[in-house]
Parts: sequence; C-alpha cells; structure tokens
Amino acid sequence: MSVQLRVTGAILRRTQVEREVGLKRSTIYQRMQDGTFPLPIRLGERAVGWRASDIELFLENPAGYRRPVADEESGNV
Repeated sequence: MSVQLRVTGAILRRTQVEREVGLKRSTIYQRMQDGTFPLPIRLGERAVGWRASDIELFLENPAGYRRPVADEESGNV
C-alpha cells in the first residue's frame, strides 16, 4: 500500500490485510494481543475488518507500531 489506493473509510477483510502486511492470521492475532497490530472493527456477528487507514499507519513502521491506548479502551474487537 505504498501508493494510497484505498478510499477514505475503506474496510479490509483478513485476507486482504494478510496480503497487504505480509503476515499470516496467527501472527496478526498474536500481535493484536501484544498491542503491536491494529484492532479490527466488528462488522457482524462473525465478521471483522480493519480500517485501511489503521493498516497504512501500521505499515509506516511495522517494527515500532504500538496501538493507541484509545483503541484498547473503545473495545473494537
């Protein structure tokens, strides 16, 4: 996503996120627990997605990313 192709407010599903960040599901969910990956938003009873803007922010510095405290308090997952 070095070239911004996403429209404002776009939601990415897990397979899209895996492709964009180069991580697999287990690593993404482990990093979410560690606070080093953005939390998804609930789309339905059994569906979640990630804001494209959150993934872009993560990709700016994957090794140094820390989830903002406000995300943890909002309970996005």
